[in-house]
Amino acid sequence: MSEANLALLPRLIVLDTNIVLDIFIFNDTAAEPVRVGLRDGSLHWIATTPMRDELARVLDYPQIAKRVQFYQLTTEAVLEQFDAMAQIVPVAAKAPVTCKDADDQKFIDLAVAHQCPLLSKDKAVLCMRKRLLALKVFVSKAIK
Repeated sequence: MSEANLALLPRLIVLDTNIVLDIFIFNDTAAEPVRVGLRDGSLHWIATTPMRDELARVLDYPQIAKRVQFYQLTTEAVLEQFDAMAQIVPVAAKAPVTCKDADDQKFIDLAVAHQCPLLSKDKAVLCMRKRLLALKVFVSKAIK
């Protein structure tokens, strides 16, 4: 496949739960390029069932549930957006690096397995940038 054709393929991406909340609930302007990329097909979001389960759990946190209601959304509507935009793939094997926050390990494992960017605002993930870059995983708060 030529380099020009490779550039046309959707870019795989892994999104941490906090980024998903920014896209689906908070309409964070920093997340707009991701939102657009998911809609226009230039980004291909991969996730696992445990990632969806985490989102469902987080949506029930009182502080998040208030925001969901404030924006006149429902938990079901947010999960429907997840289901429409994310491709569920098998849980990845443990990566050769370990995150201090065990809840974030699943995102790292998936990004390493697919050697694709991981978007996260979690400090425990962001502090691993150099180690993950050595594994061909770009970690950022926003899409570049």
